[in-house]
Amino acid sequence: MRNCSGIVLAFALAGLAFAENGRTIQVDVTYTGSGKVDAGHKMYVALWDSADMNSGPPVATKALDSKTGTVTFSDVQSVPAYITVAFDPTGSWGADSPPPSGTSLGMYSAHPPKPDPIEVAPGKTVRVKVTFDDTNKVP
Repeated sequence: MRNCSGIVLAFALAGLAFAENGRTIQVDVTYTGSGKVDAGHKMYVALWDSADMNSGPPVATKALDSKTGTVTFSDVQSVPAYITVAFDPTGSWGADSPPPSGTSLGMYSAHPPKPDPIEVAPGKTVRVKVTFDDTNKVP
């Protein structure tokens, strides 16, 4: 039994060390547009490792099924990071492809369409807010 508890302790400490080095970004999202957000019409929050969001798919995507909510990206590997949000009022898009025409878009930015970088130190958590409406849409 003594050897087993030593192994368990070693794994627990290794997990703690990993958690201390991970970066976390929490995103508070508010959609003030006219669309109905629910289980069939979700918003998708995307985490990017580049300001050039046309360079490939996002690093991670999380869904929200209400007009306000928070998503958490744990163990963020690359900083600066960037955040965008998309809402498809038709409910036909699942964030597995580029958003369709008519999708409302938002991003973490003081001066859209230029995204603001999010810096977070290892072992730390940063909380950001994104509020968007139907002003910016995919053509």
